[in-house]
Amino acid sequence: MNRWDRIAERRMRRAGADGTLSGLPGEGKPLPERPEAAMVDTGTAVGHRIMAEAGALPREIVLKKEIQDLQKRYAAETNPAARKALMAEMAQVQMRLGMEQEARRAFFR
Repeated sequence: MNRWDRIAERRMRRAGADGTLSGLPGEGKPLPERPEAAMVDTGTAVGHRIMAEAGALPREIVLKKEIQDLQKRYAAETNPAARKALMAEMAQVQMRLGMEQEARRAFFR
């Protein structure tokens, strides 16, 4: 066990002894399954969970949803000119998504 683990364990035990952890929502229930967090480091997973609980979404998620919406619109469109415009818009959004992902990777290096 490293130093941070010991500090965290000590603080949790102190909070339990003080009664600070009593009466919290979900007390006595198992933690919810979060399979999406399995492939992400703990800090990122916690940050995403806090943002989700606050109703905020990371820009990468917003862009992925926008791409899905554009793909659906593209599949339903029959006009060649409109399909071409949707494809150009989709390329722009995919480029922004790639930039966001690269910025995140560079930040965590």
